[in-house]
Amino acid sequence: MGTSDVQAPALTYQLMTMCMIRDGDRVLLLNRPSSKGFPGYIAPGGKVDFPESLTEAAIREVYEETGLRVTDLAFKGVDEYVVPATGFRYIVFNYLATRFEGELLTHPPEGELHWVSLDEIDQVPMQPWFRRRFPLFFEPGTFEISIVWDEEKQEPIAEKIKQLG
Repeated sequence: MGTSDVQAPALTYQLMTMCMIRDGDRVLLLNRPSSKGFPGYIAPGGKVDFPESLTEAAIREVYEETGLRVTDLAFKGVDEYVVPATGFRYIVFNYLATRFEGELLTHPPEGELHWVSLDEIDQVPMQPWFRRRFPLFFEPGTFEISIVWDEEKQEPIAEKIKQLG
């Protein structure tokens, strides 16, 4: 059987958003329990529902997870995770919001909400991928993170982080 006879997997995509909310020298993070996946502190975000736009999804997810309505979103970058063996590409569109209104939810669905001082951010538990992405929200310009994943070995084949603009 030649290489031309090997069928490539069907491509599948999942579009996500993440929105860092900054208020002066602090940020709003969710402390996700293990039962929700990705335990530790993380910015609000989630799936893009069809046919909403990327920014509409970011605004909706923040509201559903925090009770806040964010405005004046700044696009900060893209984080993609690619699995060649399965044809899967997971793309996260990242935003920064510094204007918002509303009251925090008393029983948020994704985990406890905490305003965390930027001076104390190194002390809160985070997934390694989020800790790597965290400072990029506050750098000038935009970023691109690309990870090609080996599903069988459960490790990256390649990782690239680029600061753009």
